[in-house]
Amino acid sequence: MAIHRIELSNPLYTAENFATITVFSSHLKGRGDISVYRQSSQSKHVPIIVLLHGVYGSHWVWSQLGGVHQVYQAMREAGLSEFVLVMPADGSHKEGSGYLPLQDADYEAWIVDDVINAVIETQDMCSIKSNVYITGLSMGGYGALCLGAKHPKVFAGISAHSSITTLDDFNHFVDDTTLIPLKNTTDKYQGDVFATVIANQATLPPLRFDCGKDDVLFNANNILANRMSAAGIQHTFEVFAGAHSWDYWHLNVAKSIQFFADIEAHTYSINNTN
Repeated sequence: MAIHRIELSNPLYTAENFATITVFSSHLKGRGDISVYRQSSQSKHVPIIVLLHGVYGSHWVWSQLGGVHQVYQAMREAGLSEFVLVMPADGSHKEGSGYLPLQDADYEAWIVDDVINAVIETQDMCSIKSNVYITGLSMGGYGALCLGAKHPKVFAGISAHSSITTLDDFNHFVDDTTLIPLKNTTDKYQGDVFATVIANQATLPPLRFDCGKDDVLFNANNILANRMSAAGIQHTFEVFAGAHSWDYWHLNVAKSIQFFADIEAHTYSINNTN
């Protein structure tokens, strides 16, 4: 077991429906933090949405900069099915870990193994039967695309916003102190989204991604979409107004949530037909 110890916040002292988990992880060789947004539920298998943050961020940014819980609540009031929102820190390598396996720690395994297990262990409404979905923004979109493609038995759907697509894209945001260790990743695809996706094409979960027209990463995302289309990889790529900003992500994270809800509804329909 990669988790050595878990600390869970006291609901008497935390914001309504939020929990904070700190995990001591052998994958990280240290501590990692997770924010969770959930409501009391009679269900024991509520599906999980993992939301990965970008460079400079941490576990709190999706809620306190992106207001994702407010987006989710508005969608719930309009009839959305129930989810648990899981927002982990990336492991705190320099300005960003890329959610990659690196020489100093395995930031991929932290997400795929420790984060999900910690949530299942501490949140009564989740279980090993809960479907898990993954999304993210910028570096988090990069992580969602790569981890989702590499781990189809873990993730039932993939969505990404304003994604970094190659290690070279990190040059827009970080310096060599961060980037050089990323380029020394032990990942066999060398951190390239297209290489990762095409190598795992046969088992790829449903996948969508989007990017703003004025985003510094728009050309990279457009190239990725065109390469995926040419290779016959099933996906949806959407282009919206906006730049590389929290305004864009706050508005468009609903696309991810609805995408996952549609997969859930389809899965439920199939399971009840058989």
